[in-house]
Amino acid sequence: MNIEKSNIAKLPTKHGNFLIKAYKYNNQEHLAIMSEDFENIEIPFIRIHSECLTGDALGSLKCDCQAQLNLAMDFISANGGLVIYHKQEGRNIGLFNKVNAYSLQDKGRNTIEANLELGFAEDERDYTIVGEILKDLNVKRIKLITNNPKKIEYVQNCGVDIVERIPSIIKPNEFNKHYLATKKDEMGHLL
Repeated sequence: MNIEKSNIAKLPTKHGNFLIKAYKYNNQEHLAIMSEDFENIEIPFIRIHSECLTGDALGSLKCDCQAQLNLAMDFISANGGLVIYHKQEGRNIGLFNKVNAYSLQDKGRNTIEANLELGFAEDERDYTIVGEILKDLNVKRIKLITNNPKKIEYVQNCGVDIVERIPSIIKPNEFNKHYLATKKDEMGHLL
């Protein structure tokens, strides 16, 4: 497996001070965003956050991504741990296709129907790099911040012991209510 790893650098943010390390795998670049005390934490809190440019950077209200990322960054800053920024935009269909999926959602499709209509699976993400990041950082036991049962299953399949699941619940708004209902009812998210 060909993975390039960066050095570790400091990252001061509005959420607190962190350390970052980048990983390049399969033409995608991912980040490990660690609390400054990460190496000294026996069982760290971990959030695997899938990239969402429209939510994370542009503040889209169609999803819960920015709210979940902000919640995780604040929580990790206060309690110690790691956010893995998983660079797989739009459940790994890419930004171009995600905008096309948004257009289909504007016409009444839900997030799953839009992906399927565009010729993709409901979720195209590959979590291989997540396991490699956890291995590189010598993480064996965690408290996982997630609502996604597929992330729980993947982490367990990596041989990492999840000692606790922390829900990542945000308040819905008028633009993401249907999206969150689809995640809960059709994708099994623990909302």
